[in-house]
Amino acid sequence: MGTETIIRKSAFSESGIQPVIDDLIAEMQALYLADEIPWSIGYSGGKDSSAVVQLAWMALSRLELSQLHKPVYVMTTDTMVENPVISSWVEKSLNTMGEMAIKQGLPIRPNLLKPDVSNTFWVNLVGRGYPAPRHKFRWCTDRLKIQPSNKFIEDTVSKHGEVILLLGVRSAESFARAKSIARRQKNPHDCLTSHDSLMNCLVYSPIHDWLDDDVWAFLLRYPNPWSYSNKDLMSMYRGATEDNECPIVVDTSTPSCGNSRFGCWVCTLVEQDKSMGAMIQNDEEKEWMIPMLRLRDELDFRSDEDRARDRQRRDFRRMHGNVSLSLYPDESGQYPLVPGPYTQQARVDWLRRLLSTQKELQNNEATPEYGRNIELLTLGELQEIRRIWINEKREVEDLVPIVYEEVIGEKYPGLDIDEHLIFDADTLSLLNDCCDNNALAYELGRNLLDVERSYRAKGTRRGLFNDLEKEIKRCFYEDKQDATDWARRKAALKERSHVNCEEGQVQFDTTIAKDNAESMSAI
Repeated sequence: MGTETIIRKSAFSESGIQPVIDDLIAEMQALYLADEIPWSIGYSGGKDSSAVVQLAWMALSRLELSQLHKPVYVMTTDTMVENPVISSWVEKSLNTMGEMAIKQGLPIRPNLLKPDVSNTFWVNLVGRGYPAPRHKFRWCTDRLKIQPSNKFIEDTVSKHGEVILLLGVRSAESFARAKSIARRQKNPHDCLTSHDSLMNCLVYSPIHDWLDDDVWAFLLRYPNPWSYSNKDLMSMYRGATEDNECPIVVDTSTPSCGNSRFGCWVCTLVEQDKSMGAMIQNDEEKEWMIPMLRLRDELDFRSDEDRARDRQRRDFRRMHGNVSLSLYPDESGQYPLVPGPYTQQARVDWLRRLLSTQKELQNNEATPEYGRNIELLTLGELQEIRRIWINEKREVEDLVPIVYEEVIGEKYPGLDIDEHLIFDADTLSLLNDCCDNNALAYELGRNLLDVERSYRAKGTRRGLFNDLEKEIKRCFYEDKQDATDWARRKAALKERSHVNCEEGQVQFDTTIAKDNAESMSAI
């Protein structure tokens, strides 16, 4: 049975754009007036979310002021690693939106959301040592995007009891999104659907059946109500496509100008950052972002060379010190260890590289004003990285201020830390000499001393021996090869034990069968 190609029609093809927009605005007005449930609109600054906010704005502006009885929250999640051009655009748009809503007396309240400092991209990568995100370990989306928006929605639900979430998702965007929308819309006559995971949250997708070109047709025909230019938005999309062209659409095979998607500039889940790369290629004024693009490429791991470099940066132990063999053999047919987080040296190198890139951007005369004020790594993130290194990883060398002052050339602006939490450089150098410069022996000695000292100020020393044992187990091996041999011996013993159990079970089953046969014969 052959696969049929479904050609989707424009949402405006039957009656034209004006009747469709009028009907949609009437539907949104009826939905707004039907109850006391507040609205929350997801706004990214892109074309789809801009269309939804604009439709909601148009619907509210045509009501009487006395009918505007409940708030409409516009929420934007700043992952703190957004493309700086887009980030600046969205922030200015939100500010303008808030000012115009006040002037027009509309209950539209913009909100800029950010991840908790302990969940930011660089705190996890530089601080905890998480490797750059990959499809099998996509740790970034939930921490940077989902958690901040879900917390805002849950807080709104807690305050008001329920919330209606307006989203710019469209079934034309991708097969996966089409399936998600279809799954939620069990009743096609009901414009509201239940959210998959958020309690008391209803979802409304007003443009779910629009095509890319429908979105652009709407945005270019109807002026932006908060005095932001939709033509500039289209130009930004065009500048983020590789061919720098918005073609005249003549049939379904002609690509739309809106196919470019903006995202985090550090994203390693795509082969290359097409939006930032295309912006730099299409506009000389965007070349100031080249250092960021170079840093992003350093995070990538797709080629064999990149993967080998990435493995060299990572510890042979997992996050909690255990070792495990990979399920896949290497070139020699052996099963290597699964690499763990980035080593201390690798994390220090990432910190140095990140601060150097930030300094290069800020000191570049070609960098625009919003770029010169850019902080790739905020002070709050620096403080959290410092806390993780000292308190969680027991890296009492306290390297964050040292690296900062080396790279930036200024005194570290963070708060002073308790001197009792760290060792001085001379003491650590002496310890390293006593360990014959053996990295694991030095780590073990340093960590054991830190564990002992951490219990001095406590009222009880309960748990001391458990913590000491954890550090000994973590640094139990001579080196990576010793850990690999140990893991392979353990796997072999487990396999032999499993085989012996199976053989014993077979023998046991045979005995039972024989006994049953003899019993049947006796009967």
